[in-house]
Amino acid sequence: MLIIGAGTGGLCLAHGLKKAGVDVALFERDRTPRSMLIGYRVGISPDGSKALHSCLPADVFAEFVRTTARPPVRINMRTEKYKELLVGELPEQLDDTRSEKSVSRIAMRTALLNGLEDVVRFDKTFTHFSRNDDGSVTAFFDDGTSDTGDVLIGADGAQSKVRRQYLPHAKIVDTGITTIAGKLPLTPENAKLLPPKADGGITLLYGPKGAFVIVHVMRFDAKDVEDDYIMWGYAASHDKFPELKGLDQEQLKQVVLDLTPKFHPNLRELFRRADPETVFQIKVRTSEPLQPWKSSNVTLIGDSVHLMTPGRGIGANTALRDAELLCRKLTEAHHGKDVVQAISEYEQEMIKYGFEAVLASREQMDGNGAIHKPVIGRIVLAFLRTFLRVTNAVPALKRKMLATDAARRDHVDSAHEVVHAG
Repeated sequence: MLIIGAGTGGLCLAHGLKKAGVDVALFERDRTPRSMLIGYRVGISPDGSKALHSCLPADVFAEFVRTTARPPVRINMRTEKYKELLVGELPEQLDDTRSEKSVSRIAMRTALLNGLEDVVRFDKTFTHFSRNDDGSVTAFFDDGTSDTGDVLIGADGAQSKVRRQYLPHAKIVDTGITTIAGKLPLTPENAKLLPPKADGGITLLYGPKGAFVIVHVMRFDAKDVEDDYIMWGYAASHDKFPELKGLDQEQLKQVVLDLTPKFHPNLRELFRRADPETVFQIKVRTSEPLQPWKSSNVTLIGDSVHLMTPGRGIGANTALRDAELLCRKLTEAHHGKDVVQAISEYEQEMIKYGFEAVLASREQMDGNGAIHKPVIGRIVLAFLRTFLRVTNAVPALKRKMLATDAARRDHVDSAHEVVHAG
């Protein structure tokens, strides 16, 4: 089996296949495990934890858990001036195999590379594949090398070259949302600038003109992982931003400051104190739903097939769900099932839940949404804030809202007991 891409889904799948006794090779374009990782925090849902526990060897899963940050214990929704809208405790954590986790992308990749030294090959940029007369498939790389296997899996993300060749009609579209994010050390001085109850929470700030800020506090109990840090992300519709092309990281930070003159001064100071080298901007894109295609011995997982916005915080978890499901199906093929039939069964299920997640995430981040409009946007924001405040004041409503949110992040699938920021 050939896997293209050593992201979250690709590494999880590689572990699962290796554990099942399937020969697997994983190819990654990055030169080193720590290069080219954009973004700093990934939220792993209970469903994501279950998939990792299923696929990873026990010692690798234990190392993954050890290197996670302290999990969030509350949702913390506020205005851009830090005024409370809704603060609620998250459901009690289950054991490590079914719990919410906060993960550093670098720490997660480092943990998941354990035990795959004979599988992962770095500095291998995939260019194209070809099918062979014996039914096998060959992957070609820009260094002139190639490798051949029974199955090719594209786990190569939003810019997937596997998808472009295999499903050239698949579309990636602009959502109309731009985000700028940054990171700063979690020092006592910086902690004083945080919104109330942000430490230990997932903090969401709703500002005027559709502006949205997310704040994460990352505390690691294992001190050999990373230094504790604060991450913030600012998002708004494209039309709120000046031209960003050609701006350096310090200038991107200044753009956020220029767009937030009336935000809480402590929040603006958090923006200002971000280490310039950590600041990046992304125009948020998403997949358009696809009709089922004729299955073959080439398939896709994660962002390579169903790229979604970070609006629901379920992108990585959906990729992990893909990995766990495809691993089970390919293991069945390893034990005698027809491989194309196994992949077809995976794709039928994946297309359904994957694109449901795409659409749900798109609802949360759409630059054409009413909240981004000049006049009606103020009405929509006022309604949202009123709704959150009323929900916050009524315990039964709050419990129901938090339970619904948890269910959205943790898909319900009775077939195998499985219950999208970014």
